[in-house]
Amino acid sequence: MYKKGDIIKCTISGFKDYGIFVKVDEEYDGLIHISEISESFVRNVSDYGEIGETIYASVIDNDEESKHLKLSIKNINYKVDGKSMEERDINGFLPLKENLNEWINEKLQEIDKE
Repeated sequence: MYKKGDIIKCTISGFKDYGIFVKVDEEYDGLIHISEISESFVRNVSDYGEIGETIYASVIDNDEESKHLKLSIKNINYKVDGKSMEERDINGFLPLKENLNEWINEKLQEIDKE
């Protein structure tokens, strides 16, 4: 049902020193291992949510037999919509990133004509 790379909605159901436990649906539960919480040092996993809070997570692996998912919240906006910062273009820089080389080339051609 769930496959690697899927962004899914889940509810925090518990914390251990090594990660965050979540309930995904009536069948599936999951673990966000401490190494999949942040690129930075994670001192306390409970700093990343509260029991009962709904978050988004990315599927790393799915054990269909046990109905257990390995999940990650690294590099996604797990509290809002699960999209990466680039996908959300929060700061409005995506058009700049996509067009900068073209704009530079156009300006250089304009300067050459002068």
